Formats: sequence, structure tokens, C-alpha cells
Amino acid sequence: MRIGKVIGLIVLGAISAGVLYGIALVGSSWESGRERQISLDPFYTPPNPIPAELGTVIRTEPLGITVDGGTAERILYVSERPDGTRAVSGGMIFIPTLPAPAEGRPVVAWEHGTLGMGAACVPSRSTSPIGDMTTFISPMLKQGWVVVATDYVGLGTPGPNQYLIAQSEVRDVVNAVRAARNIPQAEASNRYVTFGHSQGGHASIWTGHLGSEFAPELELVGVAAAAPALNLSDIASAQWDTAVGWVIGSDLIESWPTYYLELPVDAVLTTAGRDASQRLAAECIKESGLEALVREKLGQQIFAFDPLTNMQWRDAMLAQTPPPMPVDMPVFIAQGTTDEVVLPWPNSIIQKEWCDAGSTISMLWMGDVNHEDAAHVSGPAAVDWIAGRFAGRPAGRSCDVPPPVAPVNPAQPSAS
Repeated sequence: MRIGKVIGLIVLGAISAGVLYGIALVGSSWESGRERQISLDPFYTPPNPIPAELGTVIRTEPLGITVDGGTAERILYVSERPDGTRAVSGGMIFIPTLPAPAEGRPVVAWEHGTLGMGAACVPSRSTSPIGDMTTFISPMLKQGWVVVATDYVGLGTPGPNQYLIAQSEVRDVVNAVRAARNIPQAEASNRYVTFGHSQGGHASIWTGHLGSEFAPELELVGVAAAAPALNLSDIASAQWDTAVGWVIGSDLIESWPTYYLELPVDAVLTTAGRDASQRLAAECIKESGLEALVREKLGQQIFAFDPLTNMQWRDAMLAQTPPPMPVDMPVFIAQGTTDEVVLPWPNSIIQKEWCDAGSTISMLWMGDVNHEDAAHVSGPAAVDWIAGRFAGRPAGRSCDVPPPVAPVNPAQPSAS
């Protein structure tokens, strides 16, 4: 064996050992919180039968944190699956201390990003429930807005969770707004805006298309997203053989066949992928991410090939990619230029296509901002944009400003 190869194996072993040590530490931390999750289980247990009225608030309790400008509560409310079956979702509601106006308080529906499918991962059950919300939750409350945040059905409550399935996500969003309106002290109006990060950006943007269909009594005045997973086909084709592919792919493998019943699973997975996907999906993002990095270093892939080469997977990805937003639905999208999860160029394509279609899109490009920080960095700008929507001001378009990232896949050779 060549000395270079020996050194390479030693380095790889050291990296893997370090990451595995990190996994052990995270696992230990999770175990230390096991009793907390057991103590929370009764709150998240649905009644039998589940109430038929969507948005029914089953129970609330203090969230146990202090938020400047308002109060915070954990909620359990009635939502539904795409087939109409009633289900429950956990979530959070933040109510301003400012007096409500006569017409009621506007509502911001926040949608979190990919966190893992384990009960301890979801915001309302975690020890850091406002992790992604720190730069904007208090400013929103000080504006007098109610903020309601869904966990999504099947995360911390009985499943399945239908990850990145718009027909599920949007129902959870609008039913969270209904739940806010059913809490008397919230004094919430029927006017709302959505704001989400990553997966939550997908949910937020899709609400702009489906919200009025699922909840016609609510008035949606704008949708906002930070690093949204929109251009699913391009993202998947670029990430299927990476560590990101392991994390996102595990969630897709465990959830999409519950909606697309004929979707092939084993045929697109490696042996390692078949063995690990269910366990990885049940872990929180830090655990699954660390293991994914080790597997990437070892040359392992969850998918045997680009799943987009399978027509059923391709069709599903295209169906879950939102079309351009109608001109009368203002949209705000923030994207970091150094995002290595939701890569910037697929959302540059979205900007071009939606501008060409006439969408009222305001695009914020954030230099040197990664995926994890996208919501934090864009939060203050999102608050300003949302304030304009609630005030009834005309929404601007940024289509005359070219994106800093070309709307093409940099891995593909350009046509000469």
C-alpha cells in the first residue's frame, strides 16, 4: 500500500472519529432530554375522537420562555391530512402585550425548516423553541402582530409527517392561523402573512397558491421565505450524492411514499441508504448531519443514482415545485450566496422565471450568508416587508436588479 494512501486513510479515520465523537455527544444530549419528552407526551396526545372543526384548539400551556413584547404558549390544534382525515399538530403562539386594535391583530404564520422527524426536534417540544426566530419575533410582537408557528402534523404528534408535500404543509399553516383566531386573548383578525425558512419557505410560498382554497375565510396578503426549498428538481440533482442528500433524502424516503403511494423506494436507494434512512429521518438535524458528513467522507451515498432520472420521482419533484406566484400575491424571498444546502443558483432561476411571468417578487440576496443563518439575517428585512403588506402599501419588484448568482447550474457546461 502506498504511503500516501496510508496517510489518507489515517486522516480520514481521524476525521471520522472526530465526527463520530460529536455524534456520541449529541446522542448523549438527546438521551438527557428523554425524560423531558416523556413528560410532554400527554400534551401532544390527540383526543379520541379528534374534533371535526379545523383549527380547534385542543389545549394550550405556557411555553416556559420569556419573549420581549409578548407572551408565549404551546398549542395543540386540529389540522387535516390531504385526504380530509383529521389530525393534530403542535405549535406555538406568541401574543403581543400591546392592546389589540378594533379590527383585531394581524397574524404572521411562521414555518420552520428541516429539523428532523424525532419528537425532540420540533420547536414547541425543544429546549430552544425560538432558535430561528430570534431576530424577528420581538419586533413582530412590538408591531402588534400575533405570531403562530406550526410544528406540522406528524412532527411531535402521531404521523406520518408529509415533508415537503404542499398539500399537507399548507393545511397545517392555515389551520394554525384558524387556531390563533380561536384563542380569545389573541384577538386575531383574519388577515395574515406567511414567513418560513428552508422547508418552511416551501410551505410559505405554496400557501400563496393554495391558502385561499383551503381557508377561503382568511385573507392572505403576502408570503415571505428565507432560503426556501422551491426548485426541488435542480436542488435534488445537485445534492443527491452529498451529505445533504443523506439528510434531506432520508426525510423524503420516509414521507413521500405516504402521499405518492406508487413511488418506488428501494429501487433508488443504495444498500446503505435502505439500512439507514428510517433511523436518520427519526434523528434531529445535528445528529443526522454529523453522520451524513461521515458517510460522505467514506464515499457512501443514500441514493444509487440521481432520483430525477426516475420518472416517478421526477414527476413528484416537479409537482411539489411551486409555479410562479400570481401578480396579486406579493412575495419576498431572501437567499444567501454561500448557502450549501438550498444552493443559490436554483433560486436565481426561480427569480428569473417568476420575474418573466410577472410575479410581484422582492428578492433579497445576502452576501456570504449560509443556510443556517438565512432566517436570522433576513428577519429584520422580512419584518419591514410584512409591515408594508399589513399597511396596504404597494409591494415593489426587484426584477430590474440582476441576481449576483447566475440562473444556471454551474456544473453544466454552457452552450457555445
